[in-house]
Amino acid sequence: MVQGHVDTTVRCLEVRDLNGSWTFTFELPEGRDLLVEKGSVCLNGVSLTVAALNDEAFSVAIIPYTHDHTTFRTLKADDQVNVEFDVLGKYVKRMLGR
Repeated sequence: MVQGHVDTTVRCLEVRDLNGSWTFTFELPEGRDLLVEKGSVCLNGVSLTVAALNDEAFSVAIIPYTHDHTTFRTLKADDQVNVEFDVLGKYVKRMLGR
């Protein structure tokens, strides 16, 4: 669940065209502990699922409709994007005192 508040920005590391879908890979942001594989993240106002996550980067997969109707259509490596973390993760982190 996202609210439209930007938490940080990150740099796009790679865009891969997979013949009808796309994978976008981004550097890990400050607040990376709020990212969970298969969890939600909002990039440039688009709520997406984290497709892959490792110690250096995270990726999201984009379907054609999302690609064609958002800023992902023109996004390229080295571009900066706005990031909003899932609000539920923020609440859990706060409740745990981390």
